[in-house]
Amino acid sequence: MARDRFDLQAVVRPNIWALKPYRCARDDYSTGILLDANENSFGPALPLTHQSPITLPTDASYSDSHLERYPDPHQAEIKTSLASLRGLSSTSHFFLGVGSDESIDLVIRVFCQPGKDKILICPPTYGMYGVCAQVNDVEVVKVSLDVEGGRFQLQTELVKKALAADPSIKVVFICSPGNPTGTLINHDDIRTILNFEEYKGVVVVDEAYIDFCVTEAGQSPASTAKWVEEYPNLIVCQTLSKSFGLAGIRLGVSISSPQIAQIFNNTKAPYNISSPSSIIARSALSPSGISQMQSHVSRILSERSRLITSLKSLPSIGRILGGNDANFVLAEVLDKEGGKACNERAFGVYKELAEKLGVVVRYRGTELGCEGCLRITVGTEEENGRLLERLRGLLG
Repeated sequence: MARDRFDLQAVVRPNIWALKPYRCARDDYSTGILLDANENSFGPALPLTHQSPITLPTDASYSDSHLERYPDPHQAEIKTSLASLRGLSSTSHFFLGVGSDESIDLVIRVFCQPGKDKILICPPTYGMYGVCAQVNDVEVVKVSLDVEGGRFQLQTELVKKALAADPSIKVVFICSPGNPTGTLINHDDIRTILNFEEYKGVVVVDEAYIDFCVTEAGQSPASTAKWVEEYPNLIVCQTLSKSFGLAGIRLGVSISSPQIAQIFNNTKAPYNISSPSSIIARSALSPSGISQMQSHVSRILSERSRLITSLKSLPSIGRILGGNDANFVLAEVLDKEGGKACNERAFGVYKELAEKLGVVVRYRGTELGCEGCLRITVGTEEENGRLLERLRGLLG
């Protein structure tokens, strides 16, 4: 079992393991006359009518309501709400970052020695894994997904072969549901990698879109978050950007063993989550906020079904690829003869929509297995209607 063979200290960079975390002023005291952190006691430099630029909840803390004060470095209330939401018994499993991108970068910084270690990714996948690796001088090993027929699933035997052949691979990134594929990765395949005895590194499952994988009863059995209680080599990344509609506050989450979470919290900047972001996140994670999120997800799933059906009826639209497990769809644009996915035409449609018709989608034709594809985010009923009308005019 992974628990028996996984040695965290052997995987973490030695300088990170030996790191003594920065101790900030708010670690000790957060109330009273605060003259310890070189803050501006006269308050924020805002016009008097804007001293409180956001509506504060009645239980807002002192640091929330005084923007001249540093925010809570631990954000325990957010972690408590997340633990409840994801079915975990302890807040010790959580790290909060500035979007999921901070978690991704931190994973590479913690586990990979620059110029020596590597990560493994499975294209087509989220581009920031490769960007963060390059920034940190870490090589990227690629084992593509099985893209045949738009399956977009792991090729587990090829992944295991790559891991067995190269012990310098310290991190495997699995995007589930994938971006741009929109496909939930088979759980048995993820377990296969987690249980692979010859691999001593960590597995990151990026679940940015996980709340869109729901049953008809509105439940989400698809998350691997609770698996961190079973697998010490697992890190699950999530975000408030997608299902909660809070991309603007930049709050991401990583869920792992308490030991890994502590290393992440030791390594992060002292006050990485701002007070305004914290206030909004806590509101969103309240019972009423979660209910609102679930309502929005339900509407998105309904519109996703309608959008897929309508796209299929348009001339020159081919297959809708992937599992359609996210808040977007991946649609093929065919050549004018109507028989083959066509990058040139897809790119032209993308440009025409954006520059002349006021509708912006994403061209993904250069991604492996996505030839001729546009990635279309599910909008409101009105937005989807406008998109379909303009596409019909372009392709008719």
